[in-house]
Amino acid sequence: MDPRGLVILVAILVAETSCVADGTLVFPVERHKRSLSAIKAHDAQRRGRILSAVDLNLGGNGVPTRTGLYYTKLGLGSPPKDYYVQVDTGSDILWVNCVECSRCPRKSDLGIELTLYDPKSSETAELISCDQDFCAATYDGPMPGCKSEIPCPYSITYGDGSATSGYYVQDYLTYNRVNGNLRTTPQNSSIIFGCGAVQSGTLGSSSEQALDGIMGFGQANSSVLSQLAASGKVKKIFSHCLDNISGGGIFAIGEVVEPKVSTTPLVPRMAHYNVVLKTIEVDTDTLQLPSDIFESGNGRGTIIDSGTTLAYLPGLVYDQLMQKVLTRQPGLKLYLVEQQFSCFQYAGNVDRGFPVVKFHFEDSLSLTVYPHDYLFKFNEGGMWCIGWQKSVSQAKNGKDMTLLGDMVLSNKVVIYDLENMAIGWTDYNCSSSIKVKDEATGAVRTVGAHDISSVSTCFIGRILTFFLLLIAILNY
Repeated sequence: MDPRGLVILVAILVAETSCVADGTLVFPVERHKRSLSAIKAHDAQRRGRILSAVDLNLGGNGVPTRTGLYYTKLGLGSPPKDYYVQVDTGSDILWVNCVECSRCPRKSDLGIELTLYDPKSSETAELISCDQDFCAATYDGPMPGCKSEIPCPYSITYGDGSATSGYYVQDYLTYNRVNGNLRTTPQNSSIIFGCGAVQSGTLGSSSEQALDGIMGFGQANSSVLSQLAASGKVKKIFSHCLDNISGGGIFAIGEVVEPKVSTTPLVPRMAHYNVVLKTIEVDTDTLQLPSDIFESGNGRGTIIDSGTTLAYLPGLVYDQLMQKVLTRQPGLKLYLVEQQFSCFQYAGNVDRGFPVVKFHFEDSLSLTVYPHDYLFKFNEGGMWCIGWQKSVSQAKNGKDMTLLGDMVLSNKVVIYDLENMAIGWTDYNCSSSIKVKDEATGAVRTVGAHDISSVSTCFIGRILTFFLLLIAILNY
């Protein structure tokens, strides 16, 4: 080999080893920056998808957060191949584009290589037929006209007109199991997922933000989380901690033992992570609102959704909250940026000049939102924009809904405990670490965060690394 080639090869191996050895690069999540208009357009699509009646009790998918598009890499098949998929708390199933797809994107502007899944190229792939138990459970009964040779279909139509359809297959998912502090080992498990044959709308052939598919973390039995839990591999608990200060983050599956987190009940029999919001407090003043404005019946209520960027409030709530937020700065002049964001010039410290907002939920759980959370810089010239938005989304009875996205969830450990149907959070330094329990041994393991600068040499573009750490129960 040419000596220069050998040096390059060694450098690559050292870089790869350094990325893995610290135990932090588990399902890395890249981000792609967009304009304010693109952020608002994303949330509009997101709300449309969430509020639609879709097959398989799916809530939808979205392109996450104000810093860009979050996605993770996972392995499918034998031998495993890499696929880049969105991580979505608002939908249920995992699906990837398949080799026979007629309108699947072939390239992506995100700087990643797209791969079409081919069941025939995997030694462990099996088609799920319509007469199998999984299919009957998914469709609440036998499919009319089903024959054993007919694949079990899936089809999702979202509120923004996007659609995906195909059939279910069963194959190995390769992930990383925690086996020590900041240390993991490869593990695989057989799961059922969607093989996408036809995509349309924003999921179609456009290369902008194109990925291989979506991995849903919803509550349905068809989700990867539910399947892994049913096979005894994990507990039905996951958590995330998004750091919008230094750009790090954690995404973990398993019981979090540190930090301690208080919870509020999830509203039962809802497609999404709905909670009961009681009151809103601005600068210690409680908003005077109708007693039924946050009711959860008839599809109404408050949704916690990490795939939505901003926070959307019913019109009456929004008007009162904005009035109180701006009370401290009576001479502030508001500008309309990109025809949709209220912005202003401010040279001072926003945490000193604007009030704290608190959401109070059932069982006395509060969510504190600081000015640096709900205000964000538009440019370096001192222009700030307000993240609170007036909801245009309505439930089936025409009432406005409350949708709380990453703007209010950042810099907090958020735990989704489906074992006890509860969700909770606590303020936290998301660039530090959390401790999770290994269900196999009872040992407590440290899961650390990672910042963008220290992993930027391992991946194309600017990277926010999450950790999808599956705490497996192994029967040796």
